[in-house]
Amino acid sequence: MPFRFGPMELIIVLVVVLIIFGVGRLPEIGGAMGKAIKEFRTTQKNELDSSDEENEVNGSRKS
Repeated sequence: MPFRFGPMELIIVLVVVLIIFGVGRLPEIGGAMGKAIKEFRTTQKNELDSSDEENEVNGSRKS
């Protein structure tokens, strides 16, 4: 495996994030990341739904 995250690496990343952003901004960053992930999932689901609808329409035209 070219790159694995173990417990030590995760601790180092967390410490670096704490140093860069500070403890006070972590809730803001977490909330922003949560919103971004939720928006990404919603957009992805909508794209898959529209793709399925397109396939149904194209399938009914060919028949």
